[in-house]
Amino acid sequence: MPQSALSGRRAQAARNDKVILDSARAVFIAEPDAPITAVARHAGVGISALYSRYGSKEELLRKLCSDGLERLVAETEAALADDRDDWTVLTSLMTRLVDADTSSLTAALAGTFTPTPDMLKLAEQANRLLSDLFDRVSGALRPGAAVHDLSVIFEMVAAVKNPDPERTRELRRRYLAVILDGLRAGARDPLPGAAPTWTEVASRWAPRT
Repeated sequence: MPQSALSGRRAQAARNDKVILDSARAVFIAEPDAPITAVARHAGVGISALYSRYGSKEELLRKLCSDGLERLVAETEAALADDRDDWTVLTSLMTRLVDADTSSLTAALAGTFTPTPDMLKLAEQANRLLSDLFDRVSGALRPGAAVHDLSVIFEMVAAVKNPDPERTRELRRRYLAVILDGLRAGARDPLPGAAPTWTEVASRWAPRT
């Protein structure tokens, strides 16, 4: 087969895979218990085409969440390399992650499947990087703020939804700005209660019984 034909087939396969993953994300965020056939319908592909890429719903869920973790790692690494002032670095990172909407996956899918060892390693890498960044920018934050407060903030903002995707993005940025104003250093009352721990954050991925 000519090289151009092979390249064309690979490009088409990549496009089909993106359609399937985008559909899976939309379907499972809206209804985590939806069957894999709902993804095929949403994507407009036959179930055999879907199964040729992902052998089960659990495999598809793992792919979605692995992609989200990889995005978190990449964005945090970029923030650590950013030489702007600490507040700008943090707020830029949080805005990018809110726009990427990885936290909707966490809220919807945590506990619905068994993570692989590679996923757990990726999660631990993301945690280390985010902790390193938080240590760097902590001087710009109010007393009592902790790294795992960020995970909860992302999920809070992800709960803001509108039928119009652009309006959803606009509203999420609005409420992120409100929350960031409360996170910034200044004369404020102490925060009530203890911050979430890594154990609390990670335990959500344990399969639900």
